[in-house]
Amino acid sequence: MISARPYIKSVYFKDESDLKRLAYPYNIPAIKECEKIRFHSDVTFFIGENGAGKSTLLEAIAVAYGFNPEGGTKSALFEIHHTHSDLHRSIKLSKSFKIPGDAYFLRAESFYNVATKAEEFGVLKSYGGKSLHQQSHGEAFLSTLMHKLTGNGLYLLDEPEAALSPARQLTAISLIHQLVQQDSQFIIATHSPIIMAYPNATIYQFSSEGIKEISYEETDHYQITKSFLDNPEISLNLLMENEP
Repeated sequence: MISARPYIKSVYFKDESDLKRLAYPYNIPAIKECEKIRFHSDVTFFIGENGAGKSTLLEAIAVAYGFNPEGGTKSALFEIHHTHSDLHRSIKLSKSFKIPGDAYFLRAESFYNVATKAEEFGVLKSYGGKSLHQQSHGEAFLSTLMHKLTGNGLYLLDEPEAALSPARQLTAISLIHQLVQQDSQFIIATHSPIIMAYPNATIYQFSSEGIKEISYEETDHYQITKSFLDNPEISLNLLMENEP
């Protein structure tokens, strides 16, 4: 059987007026310079420094696909805070001929709101049956990955490592792989050198020069972490040598 993945094949940026490109988020260099991004059928990572635009673009893709900007399923229609940009109006998604059987947008900064609404709507059973607020932030994230995401799905994750210890990040990689094997596609914005180590993934680096594909070993996340762990004493001495 031919796989329908990737469910989202690519994202195109529509032509915009020069005046519009002076305003946020169109003035973010990575957003301003990009014309098209192609997605891996398994896992695609957005990486870069804070403010580089990776979460902004992931949010725009989610909204353009029909997700609630604050996260959850496509049927999670609520708004606690209106903070998302209108970038979703300036992009176009190229989609698969087949609609995924499952879909979810998990974003760290507003997951509390999703957890609250899950209780109000009486859908905790699909999250494992236990109140998400009666678990640690990390446990609630893993409950979502383990129970809510059922496979054959499109999953957008925004900084999932925010609540996870290194050991739990390894657990997350295992859960992601299980779902990939069940015909799922992931698009993930992350800072974690552990999570972005998922094999054969496509990694896009967001920077002042735009958006470009990069290998895992070329990422600052890998190189800085490896350099520090290889020589923590030397790294700390260099960081603190100018201490008054």
